[in-house]
Amino acid sequence: MKTKKLRHNINIMFDFYDENEDKELKKVGLELMFLTPQKYDNPAGITSVELAKLVELPLETVKKKLQILKDYNVVRVKGINPKYWLFDEYNFQRLDDNSELFRLLCSFDDVDFDRYFSY
Repeated sequence: MKTKKLRHNINIMFDFYDENEDKELKKVGLELMFLTPQKYDNPAGITSVELAKLVELPLETVKKKLQILKDYNVVRVKGINPKYWLFDEYNFQRLDDNSELFRLLCSFDDVDFDRYFSY
């Protein structure tokens, strides 16, 4: 099993399941990835406060994770106060397949898709 360290001190082991992966980053990233307009009030995107309520994490934690995603260019931000966040599909697809963030967000072994989709 290989271990790599992300720029933001996030350990990711390349195996099907990793107990050391950043579950909070994954939760925020997947919520944004599968976000639908029905889940937020403004067409420009979702605020960090709304997102924190959706993922049930502290606001400061969500803001840190959003900054990490922004550093990777997989989220767009509009506005100043409040900031509106949206997932950037185009830039996500342009990430290298070996990117730690790409592997984290594409590791679906422990993901409950019922949270994002209604069948």
